[in-house]
Amino acid sequence: MASAPTLPISTSQSDTASQSISTPAFRSFLSNLSANIRHGFSQRRPWYELLDRSSFARPDSLSEAASRIRKNFSYFRINYISLIALSLALSLVSHPFSLLVLLALLGAWLFLYLFRPSDQPLVIAGRIFSPREILGILVVSTVVVVFLTSVGSLLISALLVGLAVVCTHGAFRVPEDLFLDDSEPANAGLLSFLGGAASAAAAAAPSVATRV
Repeated sequence: MASAPTLPISTSQSDTASQSISTPAFRSFLSNLSANIRHGFSQRRPWYELLDRSSFARPDSLSEAASRIRKNFSYFRINYISLIALSLALSLVSHPFSLLVLLALLGAWLFLYLFRPSDQPLVIAGRIFSPREILGILVVSTVVVVFLTSVGSLLISALLVGLAVVCTHGAFRVPEDLFLDDSEPANAGLLSFLGGAASAAAAAAPSVATRV
C-alpha cells in the first residue's frame, strides 16, 4: 500500500523571527548595553554618602544652590541617574497598560526595522511592506503613543519627579567633603552605555541603509 504524500510545512515566519533575534547586530547591541550598564553601576557612590544627614545644609543663595547641584551631580551622577530611572520604572509599573504599550513599541522598532534582516521582507496578511512604509508606520505610531496618549504625560511627570528629587538633594547636600578623581572623565559611568548602543547601531547601519 502506497504511503500518503507528505505535505510541506512552511516555517518561514518562525525562521524569520529567530533570525531577527539572533542577528549579529542585535547580539552586539545587547552585549555592549549589558557591559556598559554593569560598568556604570560599578562606579556608583556608596548610598550612605548620598544620605549622610550631617552633610545637609540650606544654601544661602540661588547661585550657591546651582553650584551645589553641579558639583553633586558630577560626584553622584550614577546615583542620580539611578533615582531618575527608578522614578520612571515605578511610574510604568504602576500603570501596566502604559508599560505594555512602550514595550510593544520598542519591540516593533527593534525587530521590524533596526535588526530585521534586509533580505527578508515583512509580509502581513499577504501584503509586502517596503522599508519606507515600515519606517513611516513606526514613526506615526511613536508620535501617537508619546504625544496623543497618556503614556507621554506619564513619562514626563515621572521624569520631572526624578529631576525634582535630584535637584533638591543636590541643592541641600554640602559638597565640600566630596573629591573627584581627576583621571575619571566627566561623562563616564552609566551614560557610557550610549557609546555601546551607538557602536551596535553603527554595526547595523549597513543593513538599515540598504532598506531605506
